[in-house]
This record gives sequence, C-alpha cells and structure tokens, in this order.
Amino acid sequence: MLVATGCSRLIMFNTVVPKDEGARRIVRDAAYAPGPRGRIDLYTPTRPVGAGLRPVIVFLYGGSWNSGTKDGYGFVGRALAARGFLVAIPDYRLVPKVRYPAFVEDGAAAVRWVRAHAAEWGGDPARLVLVGHSAGAYNAAMLAYDPRWLGADRAAIKGFAGLAGPYDFDPFDGPIASAAFQGAGEARATQPVSHVAPGAPPALLATGDKDTTVRPANSDSLAARLTAVGTPATLRRYPAVGHVGILTAIAQPWRGRAPVLDDVAAFAARVTAEPGSPPGMRP
Repeated sequence: MLVATGCSRLIMFNTVVPKDEGARRIVRDAAYAPGPRGRIDLYTPTRPVGAGLRPVIVFLYGGSWNSGTKDGYGFVGRALAARGFLVAIPDYRLVPKVRYPAFVEDGAAAVRWVRAHAAEWGGDPARLVLVGHSAGAYNAAMLAYDPRWLGADRAAIKGFAGLAGPYDFDPFDGPIASAAFQGAGEARATQPVSHVAPGAPPALLATGDKDTTVRPANSDSLAARLTAVGTPATLRRYPAVGHVGILTAIAQPWRGRAPVLDDVAAFAARVTAEPGSPPGMRP
C-alpha cells in the first residue's frame, strides 16, 4: 500500500539539496521518549521572534510505518521554519519492532514534549499545526481527530495538513498495512475518518493526481467527513505529481512542480493567526 524511499537515499537527498536561508536547526536529538527512536529535532527562523511567540509545526514523515529517519527531512524543517514557524520533526518507533498503535502513541508523546518546551525556543505551545506525509499523515490525522491520543492537549491543535495520506483504507489486504495493523482489533477504529466529530481541527488535504501508492480517494473521503460535521477542509490535487513528488516539491529545486510549501505555509499561518492579525499575515 505505501512505498518508502530508502532511508539512505533520503539522507543523501537531504544532504545535497539546497537548503533555505533564514532558518537553522537549533535542537538535535532531544529525548521526548525513551530509546533511540524517541528523539526530536527543532528548526527555527533566524530572524528575531519579536515580542510574541511563533506558531509551531510538528512534521511527521512517512515510510510505510517501517522506515524513515528525521535526519532525511532537514530540508522540510528549514523550508517551513523559513516561513516563520518553529518546526519539530520527531522520529518514532517502526514496524516490525512495534505495530499500531505504538507509532501513534509516539507521535502523541512528541506533541506533548513540544508543548512543554516550545516556549523555550520562541514557539507558542497553544498554537500547533500537525503536518505529515504518507504514513506520517496518517499518524498526524489520528492525533488531530481521535481524542484518545492527546486528550486535553488536543485543544492546542489548530489544524492538520496531510500530504498523500491514507485515512480510509481498511480492510488491510496488503502486506504493509497488514504488518503495521496486525492485531489492531476493530479495523474501522484505526481509520482517521471514523473519528471526525464536530469541532475537529480544519484540514488541508493535498495529493498528486499521479499518486498510485496512496489513492487520492483517501483525501476525498476525509474531506467529505470533515465537511459533513462543519469543519473546513481544503482539497488540493496537484497535476502530474506522484506520491514522492508531493514531498520533494518542498525542496528548493522542485518547487515549480507544485506549490506544496506555499499551500502548507499559508494554511498553517491562517489557522494559527491570532485575533486581530491581518488576513493572510505570515507568522
């Protein structure tokens, strides 16, 4: 169902791709949970924060729930931080060492750590946006819409932006989903669409029309459910963009292929705008 870019290839891509000026990594490998996968990095704009606190983006990467490392996503952290956000990118435990719901639980622990420490780095712990790609978009959607994972901390989630995410994909008839969700119990309870209720955070749901890995119908289904309960949901389908291309379009050399970075940054700025801020004002 989900195909991951090899970790080594992604780290190499992140190493050679030009990075955004105006942003830097300020925290590396902070421990938000025990074990080697319970580590998190933070990125921030280089310009002064001023009198207020910046909104925060927590980015969860994909990789079929069985691969991935935050070390391959510095280009994402710097790109979003250069737009004015404090950006957190955590690792999380992977299949086959764990299965659902461990990777969602790790995401929740990372969000709680960010809320506890964001202000130390100029971030506002009350204004968080969850952003994810592929399996990471699934994890982020579960945190945004299923109150089991974050509890009272869910009130700080002002929006969710999913890139090529799976939100409505049971039964688990493929080897990747079967491995990740083996023993999960009721399949529908694992699906983000099943947990949408009135008051859910607004969403930006972005896909590529050439994505044959996670079908755009997943985003259509989640958007329909959000709309049905009165939550704003924006669908963006980029022409001639595939499953990996929607992610690499965030990198400087490929931004002309799709305005993914612009769309995510504008959405995050809008949903975290403080009262009295001019419309469209960047954080």
